Amino acid sequence: MNLVRSAVDRGADRVVSGATLIEVQHGRIKHARWNYVLSQVRLEPLSVGWAKEAAQLLQETGLHGHKYALDAMVAVTAMRQPGPVVMLTSDVDDMARLCGARVALVAV
Repeated sequence: MNLVRSAVDRGADRVVSGATLIEVQHGRIKHARWNYVLSQVRLEPLSVGWAKEAAQLLQETGLHGHKYALDAMVAVTAMRQPGPVVMLTSDVDDMARLCGARVALVAV
């Protein structure tokens, strides 16, 4: 992915929420490739404090946790990083609702 490679070349920190590990699981994942990708990023763990922030974010945006819980955890992870922050996402609309202008979004 050129965007990720470009970020790496510029020394950007690549952070992935622990929630993403859950969200992307499916039977077609090639485990060797998955492990390589994970070795190239910093994983942010799911913490109680961040879960509370995600719950508050859902309340503020009027979104339901049943559908948006993982998105909210990913959004909080992004908003907790030192700026500027760019998020690669396949869900620009929902992430825009959750992150507002605090995170630049790039559709993938």
